[in-house]
Amino acid sequence: MRIGILGSGLMGGKLGTLFARAGHEVVFSYSRRQAKLKTLAREAGANARAGTPAEAVQHASALLLPMNADDTDLVVAHNSSGAEELAKRVPGARVVAAFNTIPSEVLFSVFERRGGSSSPDMLYYGDDQAAKTVAAQLARDVGFNPVDAGPLRTTRYAEPFALLVAHLAYEGKGGAGTGVPVRMVGQVGVARSR
Repeated sequence: MRIGILGSGLMGGKLGTLFARAGHEVVFSYSRRQAKLKTLAREAGANARAGTPAEAVQHASALLLPMNADDTDLVVAHNSSGAEELAKRVPGARVVAAFNTIPSEVLFSVFERRGGSSSPDMLYYGDDQAAKTVAAQLARDVGFNPVDAGPLRTTRYAEPFALLVAHLAYEGKGGAGTGVPVRMVGQVGVARSR
């Protein structure tokens, strides 16, 4: 699968690297520094390269989009969500929200443990079943157990939670990588009934 990364920060850089290591073709784009994109691509391996946003979008099976500039506030809430607004602005796009409630610090450890006896859950939301199938496969490729959380409008509830996860992970006691969400996802994942 070809995946375009539009926003190669902490989350985009790590997920893009893991997608490339899982065998997908990845194009990293949209960074303040071209050198950073080239370093990300080199470290991700032979399946990754740096490119422009237009190159990342071209022929992509899936796109990973950036959050707002400082990840501190909701642009829309309660009556809509960022994912729903994106779907309105790009008619014909099959939008699925995923990976937004997972701190980037757990991604590599989850990837290293993939295929083990228990994988942490990762929620995804969307209205198009084929696009949701793609998102679920990408979650599995990284090492998560994908959980269909319903239609795209469900992101109205998940986006505020994603800000809480980011707050705890990055502003919580002990700094990045030591917050409650990291321990929750990294050790046991979301509780599930099976």
